[in-house]
Parts: sequence; C-alpha cells; structure tokens
Amino acid sequence: MRYAYLLINILTVFFPVVLSFDKKVYFYKNWRLIWPGMAITGLFFLFWDVLFAMKGVWSFNPQYIMGITILGLPLEEVLFFLTVPFACIFIHACLNYYIKWQVRAWVTGIVSALIAILCILGLIFCYDKLYTAITCGLLLSLILILQYVVKATWLNRFYITYLVALIPFYIVNGVLTSIPIVIYNNTENMGRRVGTIPVEDHFYLMALLLMNIGIFEYFKGKNKTNGQPA
Repeated sequence: MRYAYLLINILTVFFPVVLSFDKKVYFYKNWRLIWPGMAITGLFFLFWDVLFAMKGVWSFNPQYIMGITILGLPLEEVLFFLTVPFACIFIHACLNYYIKWQVRAWVTGIVSALIAILCILGLIFCYDKLYTAITCGLLLSLILILQYVVKATWLNRFYITYLVALIPFYIVNGVLTSIPIVIYNNTENMGRRVGTIPVEDHFYLMALLLMNIGIFEYFKGKNKTNGQPA
C-alpha cells in the first residue's frame, strides 16, 4: 500500500486538529505559538534525518511510500516532523488544562539525572553506534541545559506529557517498524528493541518533544509577559 505512511501521518494529526476547537482547551488559539518550534526543530531533525539516510542508519520501504522526495527523504518522513510534534503539543496542552497535579521539583530533578546517566552510559558503551551516540548526545545536552542551566519550570509537566505520548508513540512507531515502513540498520544502534521499536527511538522522541515543547513554552511565556492571550 503506497499510501500507508501518508495515512499514518493523517491519522496521527486528525484528532488533535479536530479536538483543537474544544471549548475548554481552545488549543487552536495556541497554533501560532507552535509553528516557530516546529519550524526550528523540524529543520534540525530533517538535516539529521537526511544525513542518517545517506549514512544508511535507516531507510524507507518503497512499497509503502508515494515516491515523492524532498532532499532525498520521502514526503511522508518530512510530514512526520509536523504531525507528531503537533499531536504531542496538543497532548501537553490538554494535560496542563485537565490535570492540575504536578511532579514535585525534587522528583523532576531525579528523573532528569537518571535520564542523563542513561545517556552517558549510551555514549560510553555505544560510542561507535551512530544512531545511539548522536541521540544520547543530543538528549544529554538538552537535559543538562534545561534542568541545570535554564532550570525550566515546565519540565515537571513535560515528563507527564512524555509518558502519555508513549501510548500513541507505540502505536505509530509499532506500525512503522513492524511492517516495516522504516528499516533500521542494526549495526548503527544497540540492537535492543521494545517489540519492534529500537530503544533509541524513545530517546529520539524525548529530544524531539523537548525542543518543540521548550520553544512552545518560551513563546507562551513571552505572550503572557506582554499581556497577550495565550
């Protein structure tokens, strides 16, 4: 089915778009705050994706893509960096509205430290695995900057968002890797999987969301400071 990957993108973003007009969350009013983060993060990850495709870290099954390419990547892969962040920021906004409970600051600090340690271990033991090393290095940098330099107050909410986002992540990525639509070169990763999903994908998702939600929160805070409605 040549439209399989495109269909996955459409289904990923369909309900978040429709539910954006919910009269309680009013997520559509925040759309303008999403685009800067999606543009900056999307360009960064697209550059990364192009290089990894060239290096053979992963490839795409031609049976399930339309054949339209941008910079050598399937159009569907480019759309992935729009649909997935949009859906996850929507989850973040909904959780912020409906769930008032927050992870305590000291717990957030422990979680950040544990993630940093896992990234360091990944770098030490898999420094020669391109996907593992780059993903762990990026996530480690983001965690250290946001937790210990910027001291982002939204991190406690982010970890809740991440846990909830794992549900659609396992569905979407499970389909992409089980058919498979995206084919991974196991010589460039640890070779460990959760079902059919490489362990590194969990770190990749966290880094992708940290950048998108971080920029979203920045512009959201800036709007509040300027007295504009978020």
